[in-house]
Amino acid sequence: MSRFAHPAGDRHAEMLPHERPPQPPADLNRINPAIWPRTSGRAGGALTVGGVDVRDLAREYGTPLFVIDEEDVRSRMRDYAEAFAGSDVHYAGKAFLCKEIVRWLRDEGLGLDVASGGELAVALSVGFPPERVTMHGNNKSVAELSRALEAGVGRIVVDSFEEIARLGFLAGERGVRPKVMIRVTTGVEAHTHEFIATAHDDQKFGLSLNSGAAAEAVHRVLALPQLELVGLHSHIGSQIVDTAGFEVAARRLAALLVQIKDEHGVVLPELDLGGGYGIAYVEGDDAPDIKEIADSLREIVAKVCTDAGLPVPRLTVEPGRGIVGPGGITLYEVGTVKDVEHLRTYVSVDGGMSDNLRTALYGAEYTCLLASRESAAEPMLSRVVGKHCESGDIVVRDHYLPADLAPGDLLAVAATGAYCRSLASNYNYLPKPPVVAVRDGRARVIVRGETEEDLLRGQL
Repeated sequence: MSRFAHPAGDRHAEMLPHERPPQPPADLNRINPAIWPRTSGRAGGALTVGGVDVRDLAREYGTPLFVIDEEDVRSRMRDYAEAFAGSDVHYAGKAFLCKEIVRWLRDEGLGLDVASGGELAVALSVGFPPERVTMHGNNKSVAELSRALEAGVGRIVVDSFEEIARLGFLAGERGVRPKVMIRVTTGVEAHTHEFIATAHDDQKFGLSLNSGAAAEAVHRVLALPQLELVGLHSHIGSQIVDTAGFEVAARRLAALLVQIKDEHGVVLPELDLGGGYGIAYVEGDDAPDIKEIADSLREIVAKVCTDAGLPVPRLTVEPGRGIVGPGGITLYEVGTVKDVEHLRTYVSVDGGMSDNLRTALYGAEYTCLLASRESAAEPMLSRVVGKHCESGDIVVRDHYLPADLAPGDLLAVAATGAYCRSLASNYNYLPKPPVVAVRDGRARVIVRGETEEDLLRGQL
């Protein structure tokens, strides 16, 4: 069977509905504004982002290439700041962090969550206000906690009994009194992949509400005069598209706030409900309206605290993916096109799981398109795969591409701004690609791509 025919075959007819591949779109050249960066378009048949032709980007910077739409990312920062006015918005740096992103955060007035000493170093290197930084992590080292104290970060979220004692000792040594939040595992299970659901009891993060560990952590922090307990923190997972889980978590946290008031006579002024707001990756995905999310969360917190007889605490949220995810794309060059009869066509590109681990890690889905030209060819069920020595090296599992796709064509994968460059590796000794920001018809490198010399530099 030729790869230029629709490879549906009898096999697909025998499949159960949930096993069948998606239906081909009416227009393979269409750019869905819900999935692609806000400034995306086509000019001369080619995809443009930020007013820049992707063919020009590939010629100048090579492929694979991470492309960030600066106006998209900045506008989403402003969207969150406006929607959550009166609350604190802290960008979750783990989604993607570099010096330039930190500068954008500083310009737009957002805070920043860091999860390691390295992420903190990025923020401090460009003069980001340390009081707008929250330090996370389930196993912060002495060195990391010491640096956070020395820098004067705004909040440290403690995650274990050992860390409470460790932080108390270090704060006492330095004569400082850091503001502390306790990460509470509320038992709320978000409807998401088990690897990114973070509030059920059987996982590494936080202190369990159900077991009493969270209440004991409160007792231990309040017993240390060198620590100032200011609030509770909860994060229920990632890629969440509604507020139902947040409501349950908020109610359980409010019950703990009442218990703290009754037992210790302390009213905590802050509540951090984390982030995890979803984005659209493929056709049919429902990305939440951030204004509706903000209004709903504020209403939830106000109601549960009023019902509990508590003053309404100041709310903090921690979006990461929702800010940087939709504004990023990855650009690849097609290397081979291989038909597997009656199944699908394998399209191999010059990157793979070293620049996008999410598909292999937890079955993430993506949208891609032919970016260097338009095509009127019939749809071809394709699996976009990388060049790594792994059968699980899949970038886009099932997607329709034009049947005249050929080596040398450029493919773009949408919504790769979050958790792609930040999870990148050098597997098979592939250098990490550069990151280019585009805006108003101009492109500039914000993270230099690695070379083979970089990969060999640390070896003896």
